[in-house]
Amino acid sequence: MKRALITGITGQDGSYLAEFLLSKGYEVHGIIRRSSTFNTHRIDHIYVDPHNPEARLFLHYGDLSDQGQITSIVYNIQPDEIYHLGAQSHVRVSFDIPEYTGDITGLGTTRILEAIRRSGIKTRFYQASSSEMFGASPPPQNEKTPFCPRSPYAAAKVYAYWMTVNYREAYNLFACNGILFNHESPRRGETFVTRKITRAVAHILAGKQRKLYLGNLNAKRDWGFAPEYVEMMWLMLQAEKPDDYVIGTGESHSVREFVEKAFEYVGIEIEWKGEGVKEKGIVKSIENSWDHVVKPGDTLIEIDPKYFRPTEVEHLQADITKAQKELGWSPRITFEELVMIMVDYDMKLLNLEAPGKGFEICLHRGFGYTNHDLSYIPNTEKAQN
Repeated sequence: MKRALITGITGQDGSYLAEFLLSKGYEVHGIIRRSSTFNTHRIDHIYVDPHNPEARLFLHYGDLSDQGQITSIVYNIQPDEIYHLGAQSHVRVSFDIPEYTGDITGLGTTRILEAIRRSGIKTRFYQASSSEMFGASPPPQNEKTPFCPRSPYAAAKVYAYWMTVNYREAYNLFACNGILFNHESPRRGETFVTRKITRAVAHILAGKQRKLYLGNLNAKRDWGFAPEYVEMMWLMLQAEKPDDYVIGTGESHSVREFVEKAFEYVGIEIEWKGEGVKEKGIVKSIENSWDHVVKPGDTLIEIDPKYFRPTEVEHLQADITKAQKELGWSPRITFEELVMIMVDYDMKLLNLEAPGKGFEICLHRGFGYTNHDLSYIPNTEKAQN
């Protein structure tokens, strides 16, 4: 039985990857931080008491700032594969806590690589690199596009990328960088813009929220479906030799488009009025099923300058030619389908009757190893007015 170690197992990608590897027959180990509150709601539904002889998922307390503990965990587990997904992963927040971001997102990777080197184990290492590393470089971006980081998060990821390459070349480690473009799901953190949008749609329809506040509506991103991307992480470590790959959909869409599609899916047409920070998203028309909640002329979206980044990344779009050619990978979920999936599941969390197309897509596109479960419904009582 193969053994895998995942950092960041409680996050969106880590939880999907754990489910995927368990479906492949792996024994899965995850590193979690000790805290006064539990944050394991994305994996509780697959957790089995370790005393159970059938248990194949094991959690270990650790922190990416603690070299000694990380080395001990790696040595004791002796994993065949290590998936390093743990990080301070919020770009906007990285401007507020740049030192912490550099320590955890940047040096944390070095500590994992050093743990592999010091323990002398034979393992394969996956580093979660990010499209944010490309920053201001013009699209489409591929493996040869120069990095131009525009945030502390992106700068830390560039450092981690090159450390992975360095350890591969200096110590002959099987170490890969997956340069993943934005990928979303029903498990996406609620502070990330896509989930913030789909969650707001559900909360507005439930009467729990009046408005959605956003930053740069014109920023363009290449958005894909997270479960597909964790499959790609695994594929990289099954290759004959280590390499670095750009993963995305090859399309880009603006935040504005995401808002329009999310509301359109539930029968609400949004029109935009005003410019700059005065721009607003207003209900132009609405289907009868929700006209008791919102009315034509209602303002649902406003701009809040606090969500602007000091240095913005305007346009990210992946060129996935290398991954398609060498690994035979292509995305199965379109942008519009991603929006449907996320809106359906956010409506389900509030016991609203969802349109249901997103549920059907998940059922029939080869994601049988997951049903996107969350083991509890997050606190939805606080309306964001």
